[in-house]
Amino acid sequence: MAEVSNLLQEKINKLSMMEQTLQSFLAQKQTFQAQLMEIDSALDELKKTDKAYKIVGNVMVFSDKESLISDLNQKKETVELRIKSIDKQETKMREKTSELQSEVMKEMQ
Repeated sequence: MAEVSNLLQEKINKLSMMEQTLQSFLAQKQTFQAQLMEIDSALDELKKTDKAYKIVGNVMVFSDKESLISDLNQKKETVELRIKSIDKQETKMREKTSELQSEVMKEMQ
């Protein structure tokens, strides 16, 4: 009986770690979604103006509008790929967590 309870405790600990990983995925995803909103906002603002500036260090310099749009679109694509990757990892982790949770619940009964 002691071995079973040790095994059950290990599963509970693993489940806790998996839930922490899910929280980490959520935090990363929120950060990337905020970046995506900033990029979309910047792209919208660039559509409204003829002059564009880029911040380089502590200095704002005049820049080619098309070049800025291209850079922002590349950043947007990268952020969207990262969000998709996190979504896939999160889905897999949720499935594994659910399976382990079911096992733990059965063993506890």
